[in-house]
Amino acid sequence: MDHLRTLIRDVPDHPRPGIVFKDFTPLLADPRGLALAVELMANPYRGMGVDVVVGAESRGFIFGIAIAQALSAGFVPVRKPGKLPGPVHAVEYALEYGQDRLEMHTDAIAPGRRVLLVDDLLATGGTLRACCELVSRTGAGIMGITVLIELTALRGRAAFSRFGELHSVIQY
Repeated sequence: MDHLRTLIRDVPDHPRPGIVFKDFTPLLADPRGLALAVELMANPYRGMGVDVVVGAESRGFIFGIAIAQALSAGFVPVRKPGKLPGPVHAVEYALEYGQDRLEMHTDAIAPGRRVLLVDDLLATGGTLRACCELVSRTGAGIMGITVLIELTALRGRAAFSRFGELHSVIQY
């Protein structure tokens, strides 16, 4: 775990003053760090019958696809507006520094499928709450949520107790 922490740097005042951005791009460039992060995010869900991994744009894609491969599951992207062709479910949500919207194809996940949500970071939980809403509209079941980083002081975890285990690899 110490190795992973050394590969995450703080970037003050990004994307706006007062926000300390957790930049994990050094971790992505480190083969050992990347492999360890993916394994630690996937391991709690091995053997649990995950059918589909859902990753939030864009940093959730990075880990989501690797975790889907590790769990022999499919992958479904949740995108920003206008990126997906065809009919979509859409959700507006609050970020810690503004408003945004996420979309997912209406036919992306069949009812009854077992879904694992993946994102890079849990702060206030706005992005993951939006993802939960999108998945619930499909009739699929959310069996868990996994993130690389959790900012515990922002207490985002509290909103997810009904969605199975929320697993975070590194807490700040």
